[in-house]
Amino acid sequence: MLNGKTFLAIIPARGGSKGLPGKNIKELCGKPLIAWSIEAGLKSKYVDEIVVSTDSAKIAEISKQYGANVPFLRPIELASDTATTFDAIRHTIDYYKHTLHREYDYIVLLEPTSPLREVDDIDNMIEKIISKQEDFDSIVSIGEVHEHPSIMKKIANINYLVPFCESLVMTSRRQDNKVAYFPYGVAYIVKMKSLLSEETFYTQRNTFYKIKRYQCYEIDDIYDFLAIENIMKYEWSLK
Repeated sequence: MLNGKTFLAIIPARGGSKGLPGKNIKELCGKPLIAWSIEAGLKSKYVDEIVVSTDSAKIAEISKQYGANVPFLRPIELASDTATTFDAIRHTIDYYKHTLHREYDYIVLLEPTSPLREVDDIDNMIEKIISKQEDFDSIVSIGEVHEHPSIMKKIANINYLVPFCESLVMTSRRQDNKVAYFPYGVAYIVKMKSLLSEETFYTQRNTFYKIKRYQCYEIDDIYDFLAIENIMKYEWSLK
């Protein structure tokens, strides 16, 4: 809690994954991947509760071992490839409201595939959104993109390589481009009422929190996993 506002951290982690099977509980530097997000939430001064939304009994068991609450298993229809993160979040909010009779002012989304968090990232983001709550309804962690959108291409008519977005002008030097950012999953924080009314973490009144270069990775496949594993080892070697 901060300034009378309450925070529910939700970690969505379904059992199925085509890019990297079993990734949410795959061991990363000594502990299951999901454990890194659970522990980050537990270290927050302001997060009131951490819940894992999963359809997997194994993920649920491991999540409980690391300190998260798992009061339900996600319905099958919310564990398919077509189900969205918002669907899972809304189900969790509804469960807490109608079954547990608990409501929160803010939802904190912690994606398990983004384990490269610094110890104060979540609290820094909470402090910023609370200090600007009259102006903004949500905050998203962003990192600078090094593969600039202006150089992106797509294939047209089978054999032609063309600009992905023709309205973006490509400069001859990368440093002349306007800086572009990607929303990495360190944290998404949003007023619960705004999330339910707009059905997105990118609300109309959305602000940002910049993360460091080494944090700009998410795990979708084995190559991402190996990259993050080695980044963790390298960062530890510097401390």
